[in-house]
Amino acid sequence: MFGLFKKKSEAEKLQDLYKKKLEEAHKISHSNRTAADKLMAEAEEIAKKIENLTKN
Repeated sequence: MFGLFKKKSEAEKLQDLYKKKLEEAHKISHSNRTAADKLMAEAEEIAKKIENLTKN
């Protein structure tokens, strides 16, 4: 309950965005492979940002 108003860190926000991109890519992959590949590339860029944040 005390964590109710806790703000998310930048890494947590990026993790949520990464997960959302992967889910979208999976859903789209059945009908439009090109769009799914684009979403996967975006997700990989987000993963690199997360890695850089956790390194520092």
